[in-house]
Amino acid sequence: MIRKMRIFLEMIKFEHSLFALPFAFVGAILGAVMMLDRLPTWSEIGWVTVAMVGARSAAMGLNRLIDRAIDARNPRTAGRAIPAGLLGIREVVVFIIVSFALLFLAAFRLNPLVVKLLPIAVFALVFYHYTKRFTWLCHLFLGFTIALGPLGGWLAVTGEASPAAYLLYVSVAFWTAGFDIVYACQDAEYDREAKLHSIPARFGVRNALLIARLFHIVPAFGFLTLFWMTDLSFGYLAGALISLGILAYQHMLVKPEDLSRVNIAFFSMNGTLSVVLFAFTLFDLVVLRKW
Repeated sequence: MIRKMRIFLEMIKFEHSLFALPFAFVGAILGAVMMLDRLPTWSEIGWVTVAMVGARSAAMGLNRLIDRAIDARNPRTAGRAIPAGLLGIREVVVFIIVSFALLFLAAFRLNPLVVKLLPIAVFALVFYHYTKRFTWLCHLFLGFTIALGPLGGWLAVTGEASPAAYLLYVSVAFWTAGFDIVYACQDAEYDREAKLHSIPARFGVRNALLIARLFHIVPAFGFLTLFWMTDLSFGYLAGALISLGILAYQHMLVKPEDLSRVNIAFFSMNGTLSVVLFAFTLFDLVVLRKW
């Protein structure tokens, strides 16, 4: 039983929840302070966490299920749970259903607007897995799906959005799309052979890394602009500047002729960036404001 659970956790890369979960907390906390002049309750934070875990687990389970044939033919991914025979299709389907059930339960415990938007979220979580089969813009589809986390965190607590919420949404979307392009550089040759679509496969690795840098101008602008649009102070600004430094360092790690440090740039740096921005946002709104 413990071995099977480890396989499931490895399949969904549970530790990589650090990418999206801190931004969901940023959305929840910033939204509550801006719109309601209070901090989120522990109950709200708890259900936002459950919703994010459910949504991300469902998305990763769907990814492994939908792409199982593609993964089996790619030497880099052939060892994943389904192609390697470590998990059966029925087991993964049950896992996906349970994950969606967690998302639905959390939504009903938060507010009616989140419940009404559930069909959009579910459609996005399913649809983006198919986009690499027909468009090299698949990275943006992924980005705007992952960015539903911070927007959902904001809406879950406040029940309404604002221009700052949409700016956070777009910033996280382009941040995600940018680092997904970097990650996809590893499979550029395979994607071409398999007739799959991605920016590295379409434009080459060198141009793809340049496009990723251009994409990351959007979150750089967005994270700084949030300072001017909201009640955030210089505590947040310090975190935003550190995050931008991490973003720049990420691009220094990966070269067109040397992709050996993609995993460091993709996993370590992006997880660190989201945690840093959340930590400084929390410090700014909770400690400096002295709630």
